Amino acid sequence: MSRSSRFISLSGLSGIIAGLAALLGATAGYIYLGRRPFAEAPLAFLPGQGTFTTLSPIPFFTLTAMIVLLVALAGGILPTIRRAQQQGQPVWSPLSRRLLISLLIPLTAGGVFVLALYVQGVLTLIAPATLVFYGLSLVNAAKYTLGDIYYLGLMEMALGLIASFAPGYGLELWSLGFGVLHILYGISMWNRYERDETLSHA
Repeated sequence: MSRSSRFISLSGLSGIIAGLAALLGATAGYIYLGRRPFAEAPLAFLPGQGTFTTLSPIPFFTLTAMIVLLVALAGGILPTIRRAQQQGQPVWSPLSRRLLISLLIPLTAGGVFVLALYVQGVLTLIAPATLVFYGLSLVNAAKYTLGDIYYLGLMEMALGLIASFAPGYGLELWSLGFGVLHILYGISMWNRYERDETLSHA
């Protein structure tokens, strides 16, 4: 597929920001639960109340997830807009719209599925489901952007499937997927595609 048929302005900095936001959110979760990652027995149940707030678990984790999502979106959009402008590539175009639609179809299905899990009380599969559907969305969108996204999607899906067989370690594997993998992906992307651009604009 030619360069003109792919949206190539995605910024590695976006991945780093998203990963850091996810790790900060996960850290808040660990503090709330009063536990350390991989250091104790699997989490079999959620406590009635966390260690530093009067919020019960579901409102706390919902609020935390929303904050992480907003920070990740802002950190993803702004560097991408800046890079697109530097490259002279339009941010909103038929190509970027196809990219967005390809991302949103699996993400929307995943959001509904996660809501169903919550309603049915199957809380241990929520973290695995978010990883699997996010991975599917990246794989689906990879045909419209850099191929690195495809491999990131496969790794997210793999972690989600592992997490589905490791109940009680969902937060740990979620942190690896949305946190560590995003940071490593962002650093790799920046080194491969953006470092020379940054130096040339310095």
